[in-house]
Amino acid sequence: MTQPRLTLSTIAALALTLVASGVSAQDSPQGATQAALPKPTALRVGDILSGELNALKTRAKGTKGPVYQLVSDPRRLPAPSGLCNLENGPETFQIVPADDAQAAQLKSHRGKQVTLKVSSVACANEPGQMSEAVVTKWSLVK
Repeated sequence: MTQPRLTLSTIAALALTLVASGVSAQDSPQGATQAALPKPTALRVGDILSGELNALKTRAKGTKGPVYQLVSDPRRLPAPSGLCNLENGPETFQIVPADDAQAAQLKSHRGKQVTLKVSSVACANEPGQMSEAVVTKWSLVK
């Protein structure tokens, strides 16, 4: 019994076919890419922001304290922040507790879906900020 042999030209033809199909799938017109992005809804003061809450550790400005991150749908921030120099608005929001009571409140909700009422939000622009936008004033909605 003889085993079929793959010649070098057969292997090269297969590789070329696989590479060509991968390139054609990635080559889409810029307009199609823009159309595929969902339009971000505006986030105004007093609006609700929902998503999974994760804990972060930071040492911003020499102080160590709890910081949390909420991953949500893309949102357009109020002016002048707008889209935070992103195509579709921020999706990750750094939640900064104002005091120990707020920190304890968030600590019990790590890894869970939460809903926050936003009072103050801005684009991230300082070195210690690890998200696309920062929420500094908020309240937990039960």
